[in-house]
Amino acid sequence: MQGLAKVWRRLNGDPVGTPIGLAKPETQNYHGLVNFGNTCYCNSVIQALFFCEPFREKVLEYKKVNKKVADSLLSSLSHLFSELQKKRSNSVKPTKFIQMLKKENEIFDNILQHDAQEFLNYLLNHIGDTLKNDAKAKNSTWVHDLFQGVMTNVTRCLSCESVSEKNEHFLDLSVDIEPNSSINHCLKGFSATETLKGDHKYYCETCCSKQEANKSLEIRSFPSILALHLKRFRFDDAARNTNMTKLCYRVVFSREFRIPSSICKNGESILYSLNAVVVHCGKEINRGHYITLVRPSKYHDTWLCFDDEDVDILTASDLDTFFGTTESSIGRGNTESGYILFYQKVDEEKEKEQNETTNHVSTKSQKEKKK
Repeated sequence: MQGLAKVWRRLNGDPVGTPIGLAKPETQNYHGLVNFGNTCYCNSVIQALFFCEPFREKVLEYKKVNKKVADSLLSSLSHLFSELQKKRSNSVKPTKFIQMLKKENEIFDNILQHDAQEFLNYLLNHIGDTLKNDAKAKNSTWVHDLFQGVMTNVTRCLSCESVSEKNEHFLDLSVDIEPNSSINHCLKGFSATETLKGDHKYYCETCCSKQEANKSLEIRSFPSILALHLKRFRFDDAARNTNMTKLCYRVVFSREFRIPSSICKNGESILYSLNAVVVHCGKEINRGHYITLVRPSKYHDTWLCFDDEDVDILTASDLDTFFGTTESSIGRGNTESGYILFYQKVDEEKEKEQNETTNHVSTKSQKEKKK
């Protein structure tokens, strides 16, 4: 596993012995997580989720309200979040959480490297199941309220024009990527229309036969926290083996992006703000490394980089380094690229009120000083 210092020096073309000049956050209470051997995939996702404030608050609340429940992955996560909040000078050992994770699912051992997105998906679903069991109900939980969106498979028969729709829920949204693209481009490609024809014709219930049809995916409901997974790994058909190839394409992820009203079901546009990025380092899915970039406060555009136990400060412009490589730099550029992006929905009315209040207080203070 390589530390952030080495990663940063390589990204900037500096010799390994050159000081990187990044100040440690000495006065703030941020802690790295100890790596127990190939657990960076887990550490990176935990740090990203910890800095998703609505999720963190619910997890910490669970610990207070459910003191007598049996140990679970959720209670272990709640304990871990509590440890991350304490004032301390050293990093945190996620011992209890890792032990519970391996107990709940033996796939997540610490012998091999695991995929961060698979772990995120498992964790969110497991927490949802735990909450349903605790409440003995089938209704959605606060995990679903925060992360769940709805996409619809829409199929239109080109013969009779009948439309078939099937809803699917998601807790994280996986999108295909292309070279030199952006998040907005990826989302547009996600909902592109595909024509089913030839051997792939659609069986139309109205026509009672196979017909050519247009098929598309539409996102009907966007979540409060959008976990966007960039599909950077695919099987290499040319290699004729089961190895997965990493796509180090440059994909720009903006600090804010807007879902246009034409896509939203209720006709209102949605503004999302980026607050965490899980970065994959390396060229192979099973031999790479994960780090996490987080924005600890929405009022400042300073970012933190968590590399297991190490914590360093970044600026917003430093995030550009983790977009990926351009086609002209493949083979020469870095392999540290954004893999899972955590966007939080912005309450624009609330933000507007807060800004107006802040401006009013600032103006009043300036007038009083002049007196």
